[in-house]
Amino acid sequence: QLQLVESGGGLVQPGGSLRLSCAASGRTLDYYVFGWFRQAPGKEREGVSCISGKDGRTLYADSVKGRFTISRDRGKNTVYLQMDSLKSEDTAVYYCARGYAFGFETDEYVTWGQGTQVTVSS
Repeated sequence: QLQLVESGGGLVQPGGSLRLSCAASGRTLDYYVFGWFRQAPGKEREGVSCISGKDGRTLYADSVKGRFTISRDRGKNTVYLQMDSLKSEDTAVYYCARGYAFGFETDEYVTWGQGTQVTVSS
């Protein structure tokens, strides 16, 4: 059974950077789409970025475009989310997810990680 384990969250000042990692066990990345989602207190879960494991296509939410970068390392079976120029509104629990459809429809993602907290505060 494929599992996803996130790491890399923490506390950072506005303008700072963090890199989240999502290590996938089981089948290789090529078979799936991997997405990063986030959920802030009192808000719905929203898509941040996704990447096709097969061809590397990427998609970003408008709120993070130009600041976040998603990537994959096939050798390590790991997906990353590099977050730069962080803002207080980026504070949320970030989740990695595996699915089959490219995009941010949460129903299309079948496996979810446990989440990692990102807090942007001075």
